[in-house]
Amino acid sequence: MYSNLGDLGNRQLLLFFIIFSIWKTASGQVRYSVLEEAKHGTFVGRIAQDLGLELEELVPRLFRVASKDLGELLEVNLQNGILFVNSRIDREELCGRSAECSIHLEVIVDRPLQVFHVEVEVKDINDNPPVFQGTQKNLFIAESRPLDSRFPLEGASDADIGENALLTYRLSSSEYFSLEVPTTDQQVKPLSLVLRKPLDREESPELRLVLTATDRGKPELTGTVQLLINVLDANDNAPIFDRTLYAVKLAENVPNGTLVIKLNASDLDEGLNADIIYSFSSDAFPDIKFKFYIDPVSGEITVTGHIDFEERKTYKIRVEATDKGYPPLTGHCTVLVEVLDANDNPPVLTVTSLSLPISENAQPGTVITLINVSDRDSGANGQVTCSLTPHVPFKLVSTFKNYYSLVLDSALDRESVANYEVVVTARDGGSPSLSATASVSVEVADVNDNAPAFPQPEYTVFVKENNPPGCHIFTVSAGDADAQENALVSYSLVERRVGERAMSSYVSVHAESGKVYALQPLDHEELELLQFQVSARDAGVPPLGSNVTLQVFVLDENDNAPALLPPGSGGGPSALSQVVSRSVDAGHVVAKVRAVDADSGYNAWLSYELQLAADGAPKASSRALSGAAGAETALVDVNVYLIIAICSVSSLLVLTLLLYTALRCSAPPSEGVCGPLKPRLVCSSAVGSWSYSQERRQRVCSGEGPPKTDLMAFSPSLPPCPGSVANDPQASLDSSGKVGYSNILFVHFCILS
Repeated sequence: MYSNLGDLGNRQLLLFFIIFSIWKTASGQVRYSVLEEAKHGTFVGRIAQDLGLELEELVPRLFRVASKDLGELLEVNLQNGILFVNSRIDREELCGRSAECSIHLEVIVDRPLQVFHVEVEVKDINDNPPVFQGTQKNLFIAESRPLDSRFPLEGASDADIGENALLTYRLSSSEYFSLEVPTTDQQVKPLSLVLRKPLDREESPELRLVLTATDRGKPELTGTVQLLINVLDANDNAPIFDRTLYAVKLAENVPNGTLVIKLNASDLDEGLNADIIYSFSSDAFPDIKFKFYIDPVSGEITVTGHIDFEERKTYKIRVEATDKGYPPLTGHCTVLVEVLDANDNPPVLTVTSLSLPISENAQPGTVITLINVSDRDSGANGQVTCSLTPHVPFKLVSTFKNYYSLVLDSALDRESVANYEVVVTARDGGSPSLSATASVSVEVADVNDNAPAFPQPEYTVFVKENNPPGCHIFTVSAGDADAQENALVSYSLVERRVGERAMSSYVSVHAESGKVYALQPLDHEELELLQFQVSARDAGVPPLGSNVTLQVFVLDENDNAPALLPPGSGGGPSALSQVVSRSVDAGHVVAKVRAVDADSGYNAWLSYELQLAADGAPKASSRALSGAAGAETALVDVNVYLIIAICSVSSLLVLTLLLYTALRCSAPPSEGVCGPLKPRLVCSSAVGSWSYSQERRQRVCSGEGPPKTDLMAFSPSLPPCPGSVANDPQASLDSSGKVGYSNILFVHFCILS
C-alpha cells in the first residue's frame, strides 16, 4: 500500500489513518491520539465500545461529550459510537510549545448518571517552517578584524516540537565566512559567522550571504534570511565583555526598576574608539525590549515590565557593546534570565451542575455537580487540595487528577432543610497558601412523604336543632409539611350510614375550605348525636391522607308543647273529672294530673296550675314541676317552719352554685340558630348525663295542704367534662338512669288552707 502511494503527500495521508492508540489506565481513563490538522471526519476511536456502552443506549441515556472551550474540535457519532474529528485542530494554537498536548473530554450519560474522562493526545506534524526575525540582517564588520573572529547571529524559531523543531543551518557559499553551529549541549552559544579570510573593503565593500534553516520533519521545511555584510575600515578593536554568557535568576512579580545585572565590556582602543554604548541586539524580540531596559552608559539591565513565570520561564537577552570609533565596532554577550515561580495565582474552581434540584429521597452517592480545579503556578504552589463546608450531607470524591464530584453523603429531608449553600474551598500548597471558593446552591425537591395532619383527632360541636338547610356548623383544617401540590389538601366526608340513611344526607364538606354544612334541619328529639369522619387528602402521587372525627351534639330548643297523659288504665275516676266529698280534710289528694314534654332539660320542666271554672268554682290553684320523663311529683308533708328553713338553705346553695358555675363554665354569646353553640355546662358519665343553663326556684301556694317538695333530673347524651356526675359523690341515680342532685334544684308547693 505504501509503495502505491507514490509521493510525499500520499505518505502523509497514510499517517492520518494511523492516528490513534487506545489504552485504559488504572483509573478508568481512556486515551486516544490524533494528528493535528486531521481532516473533518477523521476516525479517532470507538469511544462507546471502549467505555463499555451499548450503541442502542447512547441516545436514550443522553450520551454527550463536554470539553471546556474545546467542544467543537471532536464529536461522537451516536449511530456507531465513533469519536471523530469535527473541526481543524492546530496543536500550536492549542498548546504552544508545550511538550504534551491533550484535549480532555468529559463523557456524561444519564439513567443512571455516569461520568467518564477521555484524553485525546494531539500529535505534532511538521506544518510550521523555521522563521527568522526579519528577512534581512545587516552586519558591519571592520576590515581589520582578525581571522577566526566570530559574529553572533540570531537563529530561526520553529513553532513545532520534537524532531519537527530541531533545526540545521547552512550558509551559502563564501570564501570569507563559514558558519559555526553549536552542538546540542551548547544551545546557549549563539549561531556565529566565522571569518576565514581577511576582508578588504576596497576589493569587496559589501558581501551578500544567505542563511538557511531546515527542520528535521518529514517532509522537511526551510526558512531563510539574507545577510548583508558591510565591510568597514579603521577602528580595529571591538569591545569585549567579561563573559560571553551571563546566567541570572529573577523572581517573578519584582517591581519595575529592579536591577537584573550590570554588564561590563572593555575596549583596547583609546579615545572615542574605547567609549562604549550598551544596547540590546537589533534583532531582539519585542517582549525583551518591553520587559527590560539597558542603560547605554552603565550597562545596567533593569526590569520595566511585568515578569510572570506563568507567561514565560526564561529570557535570552542578546546585548551589544558598540564603541564610538569610526567605523564603530561591536562586542556581544548573552544574558540568560531564569524566572523563579512565586505563589501568585490562586486556584480556579469551575462548577458544572448536573442533578439540581435534587430530590429529598435521592440515594447517598448521587452525583450533584462536577468540580474542576486548576492553578497556574508550579510545584507545590500549583498543588491544590479541596474541602467542603462542614456539617452538610455531601462530600467531595476525587475522580481524576484535579476533577472532583460533589455527591450526596446522607439522607435529605426537605421539611427540615429545603436549600443548602455548599461552599467548596480550594487551597494550594504555597507559602503562604492561596485559596478560592465556589458556592453551590443545592435545592432539595419535595416528595410526598407527609400526610395532612389535623391539630387534634376529634372535635365536639354543638348545634341548635331546627337549623336552616345549608347551615355552616364547623370548619376543619389540616396542615401538610410538604410543598406545592404535595401540600394541597382537599377534604371529603367519610361515608357511613345512620340508621337507614347515608351520612351524606345530613352533612357535607367543602373540598377546599373544609367547611362542614348541615344539609337539613336537625331534630334533637330524633337525633341527639351525629358522629362522622372527615378525610383530608393531599394532591401528591401517591396521595396521602388522614381522618378526623366530629361529634355534633344537637342542642334542644323548646319546640314541643306539653301533652296530658290519658287517665290510668286501672278503671279509677278520670283525672279530669273528679267528685270530692265535702267532708274531706285539708291536704287530701283530690286527683293526680300527668303530662309529658318531648323536649329536654329546662324545656321539659312542666308547671301545673288550677284555673277558675266558667261556673264560678272556687279560685284555688296549684303549681307543680314535672321532669321530661314524666316522673311523678313526690309531695312531702313538712312543718311550715321546716319548709321555710329548707327554702332559705336551698336559696343560699343555689346562689353559691350559680356564682361557682358562672366563674367556671361561663358561656360565650349565642351565635344564632346556625352557629356552633356551647352550653354553659355539659357533663356526662358512664351512667348518664345532666345539664342546665340556669337555676330556678318556684314557690306555688294552694289552700289544700302543707308545702310539698319535688326534685327532677334529666339525661341527654352529652360528652364527659370535668366535674361530671361520674366523679361527684353527691350524685344519685334513679331507676331510669337519670341523675338528681338533692341540694341543687328545689320546687316547693305550698297548699294553703
